[in-house]
Amino acid sequence: MLVRDAIIHTRVVRPGMAVRDVFDECGRVHVQALPFVDKDGRLTGRVTLKNVMKIACLPEHMVHTAPLLGSFLSCVDNAQDKIKELLPSPVDAYVRQSHVWIGSAEPAIKALAIMEKNDTSYLFVVDDGEYQGIVTIQGIAAKMSEMYAESLMEE
Repeated sequence: MLVRDAIIHTRVVRPGMAVRDVFDECGRVHVQALPFVDKDGRLTGRVTLKNVMKIACLPEHMVHTAPLLGSFLSCVDNAQDKIKELLPSPVDAYVRQSHVWIGSAEPAIKALAIMEKNDTSYLFVVDDGEYQGIVTIQGIAAKMSEMYAESLMEE
């Protein structure tokens, strides 16, 4: 199985795009990150749901005291107001450095090894400098299950 067999096609994030659009796309295709391209279309970074939530919703002191926190906490006084403020805001403040890439013709097992080495569950798929999509552990597992089911039908 090759990486191309498990690619999830996504949109890219562009400068000025709203956080809402990132949330919508991640939810639509069930991924946790999207690539960020500059105004010239070059892949220069990534936007992860984890990073947006950490920066926008999670005060640092809560991270340090997480085991001690009670059950009835909120990081904002009015969550609805925070949502109305965050979702239309530009995503630019949440862009992280570029992520690990892999080519679509590489073996899926190599993708898994690179994910493990880099402590991640996804890789961007890039061929000749062009973003193709994302490959995830979940996507590879789903493709393996599909291949297994197909092999049973052939028997």
